[in-house]
Amino acid sequence: MGNFVKKLSDRACVVASDATWMEDAAIAQLITTSQLEGMQRVAGMPDLHPGRGYPVGAAFFSTERFYPALVGNDIGCGMALWQTDLQASAVRLDKLEKRVGNIDGPMDDADARAQAMSDAGVLPSGHEASLGTIGGGNHFAEFQQVDTVHAPEALAALGIDKQRLLLLVHSGSRGLGECVLRQHVDAFGHAGLVADTPEAAAYLAQHDAALRYARCNRQLVAQRLLGNVRAEGRCVLDVHHNFVAPSSIHGQAGWLHRKGATPSDAGPVLIPGSRGDHSYLVRPTRVCHDTLLSLAHGAGRKWIRSACKDRLFKLMTPTQMGRTALGSRVICNDRQLIYEEAPQAYKGIDSVVQSLVGAGLIELLARTKPVLTYKTRGECCE
Repeated sequence: MGNFVKKLSDRACVVASDATWMEDAAIAQLITTSQLEGMQRVAGMPDLHPGRGYPVGAAFFSTERFYPALVGNDIGCGMALWQTDLQASAVRLDKLEKRVGNIDGPMDDADARAQAMSDAGVLPSGHEASLGTIGGGNHFAEFQQVDTVHAPEALAALGIDKQRLLLLVHSGSRGLGECVLRQHVDAFGHAGLVADTPEAAAYLAQHDAALRYARCNRQLVAQRLLGNVRAEGRCVLDVHHNFVAPSSIHGQAGWLHRKGATPSDAGPVLIPGSRGDHSYLVRPTRVCHDTLLSLAHGAGRKWIRSACKDRLFKLMTPTQMGRTALGSRVICNDRQLIYEEAPQAYKGIDSVVQSLVGAGLIELLARTKPVLTYKTRGECCE
């Protein structure tokens, strides 16, 4: 692991190189979280950044009790990667951008939505209308092209064809996750729940329902976009980044929370950069309990959202920000959001991924570059 897993205290560590951008506020939140009752160990990833009370880009292991507030409101937020049959060399951006259409609103095909819910075990919750929509914040869908292959046999095993576009969908449980967290916090605050109690069981049932909803949502987003561009696709991987689950760390049974962290015990995963940066398909190389079986889930923010527009609006117009340095395009007709999600607001993905490589946690399978990123056609919904 060299100097890439840095010990912060007896309970806290962070995966980072000496050059990794890491805010003091994020480190402070990580250490504070390590002092919660029952918390045994916390691990920050290279994309660690401050959140609302708790850091994002981290994993937390506790015993005897778990903390829904650490999972947050977007239970099941994660990423699904689809192999499409779109020939990369034949894609014309003007045509692709037009065909993508608008998926901000509810699905027109209620029967398809109902079938997807049934297949995924998603029960009615009052949030059905949001299924198949991306949402706001850092959520997106992105057509990508493989531009560098590091492990051809691994790509073949996954069924990935470098000549054809991939589709990455990043979204979660939409308003359902917010509702679950709000009900919990209103009743119990941030004190956590003692395991094996009726209250804990009730939360976990809602939590698991939100996980199913989130996975179904990503599937429907992909289906809508593929249908609009007249393409077929196959899901290669689908991984949650925000959830809590029973786990054993160094032989001790407890609860592993992830808040913006990718599992390293779920096979190959994709770690995306900002919308103007590359992404990396990687394979975990070893089981590491010190870093809580987790990896970075993306590039991680450098700038808070409220600072982005002030820093950038005099330098670039929203139209200019719809074109990236890699030649890709961004569909985002929310003038505030396009600044908040600017590539400049995020860490460079290479620094994040190389910290994981340096720590001996992953090997690179392939690098992808964005072709077309979909955020919203209008004022983004929450």
